[in-house]
Amino acid sequence: MDKDKEMSEEDKVTQGQQENQVEGKIEQEKNKQVSEEEDTPQEEEQEEVDYSNFTKPELIHALKEFINQGNLSKIESSVADIKSHFDEIFNKEKDEALQDFVNTGGNADDFQYRTTDEDKIFFATYNDYREKKAHFLREQERQKEKNLYAKNQILDRLRELVDGEETTHSINTIKQIQEEWKSIGPVPNAQNRNLWASYNALMDRFYDNRSIYFELKELDRKKNLEQKTEICEKAEALVDIEDLKEAIKALNDLHEEFKHIGPVPRDEQESLWQRFKAASDAVYDKRKEFYEGQKEVLKVNLVKKENLIEKLEGFKDFSASKIKDWNNKTKEVLAIQKEWESSGPVPRESGKEINKKFWGLFKHFFHNKNLFFKELDEIRLTNKNKAEELIKKAEELMVNTDWQNTANKMISLQQEWKKIGPTPEKVRDELYNKFKSACDTFFENRRNANKQVNKEFEENLQAKEGICKKITEEASSKELSEENLEKYIVEFNSIGFVPRKNMKDILSKFNEAVDLYVKNLGIEGGDKDEFLFRLNLNKIQADPNSNRVLNKKEHGIRKQISDLENNITLWKNNLEFFAASKTADKLKDQFDEKIQKAEREIEKLKKKLSILREF
Repeated sequence: MDKDKEMSEEDKVTQGQQENQVEGKIEQEKNKQVSEEEDTPQEEEQEEVDYSNFTKPELIHALKEFINQGNLSKIESSVADIKSHFDEIFNKEKDEALQDFVNTGGNADDFQYRTTDEDKIFFATYNDYREKKAHFLREQERQKEKNLYAKNQILDRLRELVDGEETTHSINTIKQIQEEWKSIGPVPNAQNRNLWASYNALMDRFYDNRSIYFELKELDRKKNLEQKTEICEKAEALVDIEDLKEAIKALNDLHEEFKHIGPVPRDEQESLWQRFKAASDAVYDKRKEFYEGQKEVLKVNLVKKENLIEKLEGFKDFSASKIKDWNNKTKEVLAIQKEWESSGPVPRESGKEINKKFWGLFKHFFHNKNLFFKELDEIRLTNKNKAEELIKKAEELMVNTDWQNTANKMISLQQEWKKIGPTPEKVRDELYNKFKSACDTFFENRRNANKQVNKEFEENLQAKEGICKKITEEASSKELSEENLEKYIVEFNSIGFVPRKNMKDILSKFNEAVDLYVKNLGIEGGDKDEFLFRLNLNKIQADPNSNRVLNKKEHGIRKQISDLENNITLWKNNLEFFAASKTADKLKDQFDEKIQKAEREIEKLKKKLSILREF
């Protein structure tokens, strides 16, 4: 106490100046740290999102995600980028709508653009963001003003304490004031320096004016020494932390804590500061050494990224006509992007240029992909119109009861449908279901109608089998006559169709029965043929179109006769060229046989022709 009382005012001023110098060194060290951090290589900045390929819903989703993050101070540039791209799409659609309005005869001055639901959602979301941001900024400024007011209040209390009478409670009050000052947040920048100057000046005056309680002050300085010594120990331990980011952050916090602790005994000030500075320098040197070692790694990363750019160059002019091909290539491009993002940082001086090259090629690929899908959308729209036209035709045909012709038309429509190509996904199933429903309706109606027809065919089959049975039974009796056989044949031919699967079988049974009947009548050879031919003509006469059928049959017989006569003439001419030899004689015999057979056939045909003229 006595020694303390004997201290001169000059000594007290010197002591306060030394304490201020220590705090000034701390500020200088922090500034030096910031400078070094700016000069050292940093981790590669996060790539900015390219919104140029985003659709309206994607931009709305991205905007909402940013707003929901809540950190309004860090999303301003991203929100502005999203807004710019949305405005670009909005203005383009608005201009296109105006152009359509003018092209259809409208006056541009009368044009009023109707915003879509997506536009309304986006602008409402963006206005919500602006209101939140404005509120956030206002709250920040209000809080700073509150902090300024609180610190000014502390300065007023500190002035009263400094200018008032010294008490035993002054040291506790000053420590409380220090803690309160430290806990108050930021103030407006314009006021910060003056506040600190006033605070430090008043603190200096407080310690300078204390004489009676100097011993308490010394005790306080010893406590401060203990705290700062502990801080030094913590700083010295940071050099063993592997995570440099964590170590630097912890060191910054220790610097801040060291700065706010009061003065220590004068004879400990310099040594304590040098210890703290040495611990800080060890961490900074370790970081510097790390980044020096990272230079080679950064160069290796640069080579990797250059190789990825060269790889991506191969996709620059890619073009395809199938979605599958574009999707496969997109997977390859995204795989390259994943390699890029995992390849690590590069030297700062190369970062901007190499990023520009890579993302330029990346954007170019997706620009070409978007053009493809835009063209595809136009094709799908055209195909949609074609599909709707086929649906209209199918729906018109589905109630038609002309089964065969309509079925052919329906099948033709189905074949056309297969050739249409892709339609818009959102209406694809709807279009297909409409077309399929129309086709199914028709074919279901036809199946129901065919059930009745099939029943009639089965009845016809039973009737024809009955006639075959009658012919066979009568052929074995003695009551045979051409008139009865002709009656059976007419009756058989008058019965309608039978099931397709039974047509050959029933016809075979009928022919066998007729042949047996004719045989038992005693009609053989040419007479048999003539008899059957007459029966066939009788059948034709029952047809409403008998004249046309008979004329056609007559024409066919005449053509057969003409062809045979031409062949006979040709064969006779060829016989004149054969020389008298064994081989020639054999050929002549063959031709003679063919000529005789053709002449016999001509006689039969002429006989049929004469019978045909009787009808």
